Amino acid sequence: MTVKLTIDRSEDLMKQIKSLTQSRVLVGVPAGETERQDGEPITNAALAYIHDNGAPEANIPARPFMRPGIESAEGSIANKMKAGAVKTLQGDKEAVDQTMMAVGLIAQSSIKSKINEGIPPPLAPNTLADRRRRGRTGEIPLIDTGQLRNSINFVVRKK
Repeated sequence: MTVKLTIDRSEDLMKQIKSLTQSRVLVGVPAGETERQDGEPITNAALAYIHDNGAPEANIPARPFMRPGIESAEGSIANKMKAGAVKTLQGDKEAVDQTMMAVGLIAQSSIKSKINEGIPPPLAPNTLADRRRRGRTGEIPLIDTGQLRNSINFVVRKK
C-alpha cells in the first residue's frame, strides 16, 4: 500500500494567472516631474508630445519616436512576457513584477535608441545655425541637451 499526498495549488495558480492580467507597463514622459533644467517654461512631457505628433503651426514636423520605439521592441517584449508567464505558472511569485520591470526597461531603452538613430526629417538649416550659436554641434533631431531623451521613463501600475 502506498500513500500519496497531493496538494491542491489551483487557487494559487489562479491568483498568479489573474496577477498577469492585473499589471500594465506605462512608458513615456511622466507629466508630474518633467521640468527642464534650462529653465524653459515648457515641460519635457509637452515637448515629447509636440515632437512625436508635430506642430505645423510652429513649423515643427512630426518625428514619431514613442510608438516606433516600442514597435521595434515588440519581439523582445513578447519573449520576455512569455518567459514571465511560464515562470508565473510554475509558481514564481516574483515573476510578474520582475517581468513587468524588464518589459518597461526594454521599451524605455528602445524608445531612447530610436531617438539616437535620428528621426527624419533632418533638422532645418536655421535650427542647426541656432544650435551652433549656442555652442552645440549635434545634428540629430530631438537631441540637443539630451533632457527629452533622458526623461523617458516607465512605471508599472496595477489595473
